Amino acid sequence: MIECRTIGTWGLRIDGRDPDTELTWKKNFALLVYLARSPRRTRTRDHVIGMLWADKPEHKAKGSLNEALKTLRRKLPLDEKGLTTDGERLVLTSGAIELDIERLECLAGIGDWKQATELIAQQGECVFLAGLYLKDAPEFEDWLAAERAAVARRVVDVLTRRASELFDLGRSHEAEPVSDQSLQVDALYEPAVRTAMSVYAMCDHRARALHVYEQFEAKLADQLGAAPSAETVALANRIKRGWGSRERESPTAARPGTEPARRAPLEDRVEALERLVGGWRACVRHSRRSILIVEGDPGMGKTRLVAELAARARVDGAVVVQIRAVEADLGSPFSGLLGLCRDGLLTAPGVAGAAPAALAVLRDAAARPDRLSPALDEIVQAIAEEQPLVMVLDDAQWLDRESLLAIVATLRNPWPARIALVVTTTRQPPPRPELEELRARLGREVAGATVRLGPLSLDAIRRMTQWTLSLSETARDAERRDRIARRVAADSAGIPLLAVALLDAIASGLELEGVRDGWPRPGQTLDETFPGDLPDNVVGAIRIMFGRANPDAQKVLTVLAVTGKRVPRSVLERAAELARDRVLAALDDLEWKQWITADVLGYAFVARIFADVVNRDMVSDTQRLRIQELAKANPG
Repeated sequence: MIECRTIGTWGLRIDGRDPDTELTWKKNFALLVYLARSPRRTRTRDHVIGMLWADKPEHKAKGSLNEALKTLRRKLPLDEKGLTTDGERLVLTSGAIELDIERLECLAGIGDWKQATELIAQQGECVFLAGLYLKDAPEFEDWLAAERAAVARRVVDVLTRRASELFDLGRSHEAEPVSDQSLQVDALYEPAVRTAMSVYAMCDHRARALHVYEQFEAKLADQLGAAPSAETVALANRIKRGWGSRERESPTAARPGTEPARRAPLEDRVEALERLVGGWRACVRHSRRSILIVEGDPGMGKTRLVAELAARARVDGAVVVQIRAVEADLGSPFSGLLGLCRDGLLTAPGVAGAAPAALAVLRDAAARPDRLSPALDEIVQAIAEEQPLVMVLDDAQWLDRESLLAIVATLRNPWPARIALVVTTTRQPPPRPELEELRARLGREVAGATVRLGPLSLDAIRRMTQWTLSLSETARDAERRDRIARRVAADSAGIPLLAVALLDAIASGLELEGVRDGWPRPGQTLDETFPGDLPDNVVGAIRIMFGRANPDAQKVLTVLAVTGKRVPRSVLERAAELARDRVLAALDDLEWKQWITADVLGYAFVARIFADVVNRDMVSDTQRLRIQELAKANPG
């Protein structure tokens, strides 16, 4: 097997071994590669001489070519059929030699971006025949320059497609270095710039994403006298406005002495995300209403999965409005619609196309409930005519009946509209008839998909353990890592929320306690668990997480734990006795670290059990009483 390395530093391997020195003489190697890259792997003698020995008299040039051919035949495992001289034509038989660039082109041709990117990574530098220069062969140098440009385009396209593929699979942290490399190869390749901007913003590096855009804009103007496309400008504007519910830089980066937080990768959720993203893009492509339902017990990662989908919808230019319901919303008519309106439904681009009367009805839904459904339908239709619309109902089992009925009614309209309703819910009793109606419509009257999230597999937890402990001393011990993964799987019951908490605490020094009986109890979910029912390791992990939070974040957590419900920011400021900017910084930190969730109506713990442990173990009676008094106090 003759393997020719052309991407990066050039070289040959013959049956896995380095070749004789003569084969690495530049002219001999150049001849071999040039023939391999020629159409049908053939050239005339005169053409080859003109490419490589044009500086010599004709008789000496022919002699140099003959010597080069003899060396190739003698030193390479090529028989007469491998490299033939058919009269005045040289022919390198197909299959006689394998070039890495041809392997790359084959992988790209079948869309295997993963293996293609791995092949590039093996070569290091992404320049075609890096370091090869023939000063006495200008024709060859011209060919080499054109070939390098073509290979660079192929490489940057492969890297961009792989980064985009990883982004769509919810693995933005893996896409980030791939995007870095794509920009190093060609910082003016616009698809690579857009992909990198999206990846960096999804990794909560908004400033970096905008810096990439600004550099691209400046280089484009300076070198080509051109401007970014409308698509790229629109993406930059969306990132500037902030495409997350609370767009931020990594909050710990600004505080000296605090380690940067890392968001755990999605595990065992790739197929679910693919289905959701596919359902969303089909909704846009076919201009139709769609329902995307995510089901799972508390702590299974429903909110995180939908956040990944929402980010991709924003990349696609969609308006995303969302509400996360809590149990108290069941008895609060129209609270869900109020939340969607406050989150931007009534200020979205295109809403001006709806009649003023419809806007007035939605602003005061309780006053005209009979007009609510047609008004809502008119508004979402107006928005969707200008750009796609995504409405997210997180924990919809707690949403008030009036809002659910009105939202479900918008799906009955047969008019084409790029509207996706994304619902997360549990299957806990009692069943909600309104949600059952949504499920019944799905696949019959309305397109969409349902995904059900279960516990993480042991293999997934092994991968999470590897990722979380990759920088720690214990990561060097594969056997210990496996023991940790198996113990985390048992103590967390495969619940992603608890698995992440446990692994973070272990990375911070938590020593795992002895074995205890399995949990949860049959039929019991995380929200039905009391702190005393949790494994000691989980309780210890929550305590460590609390202890690692900065003092302002701890104050905010104690307020949320004591109140035990969704809390508006103004109440948090008052009860935590902190200024607004300090509360906002703490909230950003806690939301990023997945302690809390947020919507326009307030903040709450991601899981009740976290609140229960903090309230039981981390708050004194005196603190509890003072927080209760301040939370109830009249701000006036």
